Amino acid sequence: MTTTTPYPAGSALTYSRTTATALRVLRQLRHDPRTIALMIVVPCLMLFLLRYVFDGSPRTFDSIGASLLGIFPLITMFLVTSIATLRERTSGTLERLLAMPLGKADLIAGYALAFGTLAIIQSALATGLGVWLLGLDVMGSPWLLLLVALLDALLGTALGLFVSAFAASEFQAVQFMPAVIFPQLLLCGLFTPRSAMHPVLEAVSDVLPMSYAVDAMNEVLRHTDVTATFVRDVLVVAGCALLVLALGAATLRRRTA
Repeated sequence: MTTTTPYPAGSALTYSRTTATALRVLRQLRHDPRTIALMIVVPCLMLFLLRYVFDGSPRTFDSIGASLLGIFPLITMFLVTSIATLRERTSGTLERLLAMPLGKADLIAGYALAFGTLAIIQSALATGLGVWLLGLDVMGSPWLLLLVALLDALLGTALGLFVSAFAASEFQAVQFMPAVIFPQLLLCGLFTPRSAMHPVLEAVSDVLPMSYAVDAMNEVLRHTDVTATFVRDVLVVAGCALLVLALGAATLRRRTA
């Protein structure tokens, strides 16, 4: 009887295996133009549409547009990553990879690197479109907007990797969006200041990463210099992304003996 030896759980992260995993994922995505359009074109299109929805009120676009530069990448990367990773699980690809000399850290880092590369492109295009073409007026540096947008995209990637472990189909993966994304969207301060919410909801919003992403964007919108609040918000978003990536790695288990 043929047996398969699982990869040792304590194996260290290696550059070559991580990049090989990332290149494999990117090659697969290259043959899926609809997914690429969802990640790169749709956020820019939504930002463009929003600009002309508020054509008569440019200040409203400035206040909302900056926040959405952080929210759009998180949402799109969550959707794409959760569905793409679920395909890997259900098709047996993940099962075969875990039976090879490839550690969990290599695998999860490879996925994060691949989707992170696309997140850089997405965030750069959306930020450039908003600031230099649509006239988004911010007092701080546009590079700080790009930094927050990129961290939000990486957070969306991490959340997508994590929730894919609990879905049995692509439809179920999409169903996680109301549970994971919508509450954050409602409580992040986009629609009303968090301080004006019911105390219970304000307390809940204080532990949701999207709240800090929106706060960081607002800091760039209103201040010319890097503030202590901005640094805190960026560190919280980055820390949440790393934590969720670690939780995602914990869900990478072989399902057969």
